[in-house]
Amino acid sequence: MYIPLMAEPKVLVIVLAGGEGKRMLPLTEDRAKPAVPFGGGYRIIDFALSNFANARYLKIVVLTQYKSHSLDRHISQTWRFSTLLGSYVTPVPAQMRRGPHWFAGSADAIYQNINLITDEDPDVVCVFGADHIYRMDPRQLVAQHMESGAGVTVAAIPVGYEEAKSFGVIESDAAGKIKAFHEKSPNPPTMPGDDTRCLASMGNYVFNTSTLIDIVSPTGEDDQYTDIGGHIIPALTAAGVAHVYDFSKNIVPGQDEREKGYWRDVGTIDSYYDANMDLIAPVPVFNLYNSRWPVYTSHESQPPAKISRGAGGEPSFVDGSLLCAGSIISGGHVERSILSPDVVVHHDAHVTDSIVFPGSSISPGARINRCIIDKNVVVPPGARIGFDRAADAERFTISDRGIVVIPKGHVF
Repeated sequence: MYIPLMAEPKVLVIVLAGGEGKRMLPLTEDRAKPAVPFGGGYRIIDFALSNFANARYLKIVVLTQYKSHSLDRHISQTWRFSTLLGSYVTPVPAQMRRGPHWFAGSADAIYQNINLITDEDPDVVCVFGADHIYRMDPRQLVAQHMESGAGVTVAAIPVGYEEAKSFGVIESDAAGKIKAFHEKSPNPPTMPGDDTRCLASMGNYVFNTSTLIDIVSPTGEDDQYTDIGGHIIPALTAAGVAHVYDFSKNIVPGQDEREKGYWRDVGTIDSYYDANMDLIAPVPVFNLYNSRWPVYTSHESQPPAKISRGAGGEPSFVDGSLLCAGSIISGGHVERSILSPDVVVHHDAHVTDSIVFPGSSISPGARINRCIIDKNVVVPPGARIGFDRAADAERFTISDRGIVVIPKGHVF
């Protein structure tokens, strides 16, 4: 007797990539935050999109807004699925459904693109952020959502008390129903039995389609929820249909216990820098080399990275670093750093604890320490950057923790 298998839910993915990214300036001066390079050869958005690609959720729309050209180009050139079975990744700008207005918030972004949902007619809609670094199998989140009968399920993870002030914080019961949701509270409630941590929303949600359409659609001229964290989740919590998903229990193929539950919000220069540095630890807490759940991106045709003596016979030294294709170290010193494609480190130049974007060059004798160097910068011979905060502050942006950021194409 033939017994049909239970049908998988029809899933539409919406990735929110329209934020302005002011706290990441000057890296976001000419690009959207999700398009900022990360880990040498990737863009930040690649991590969220790779999770869905690995899970075979292949109907994805990316909602863009500010400075979206490089992001749109990256998606169109990199994220191309076979269309034979209707798969796609497509960037979508603000459609101005409410008139000539930009997105007023994440919920308004959904409403302005509501036709994308009704046209696809999915069972559930995954609404995820584009600017986090993590691995996640979203199928497990969707499965819990379907089993619980919730209207929305919010992925969450414990974070420190001070850090939690920047997130939505969840209070839930033993069954996983959300009892209260506090968006960016100055005094967030801590977890039961742990007064040092709070249960924070990751900004990743699964909605029943009807629930999402109903809640984002205005009922009157001035009656519209515009933000998911600030309005939608509290409203659905009050309605008793919001549940929480414990991300720390998510199981990803090829992932060891050290990496389990890893998630970084790279919303500031310091958090972005720290997440990059996580990649080059001797035993990294985020492992790029997981072939069972890879992070996808496009790699241009480049020659291999080259490490050689300088023109005068100077030896190179490299330790604890990532070197991308096309990079050249010619008698230079690179330690605990990430070199993107087409980066050159010349003889007697020292690059330590730094991130160098594509096309930049460190001239002979220069010293670079705790810096982020954007694209196409030529650091002049003998320069010293990252050693004198007062002198650096006169020319460059410096983060709260002293990371010096040299903007794209800067001329010394």
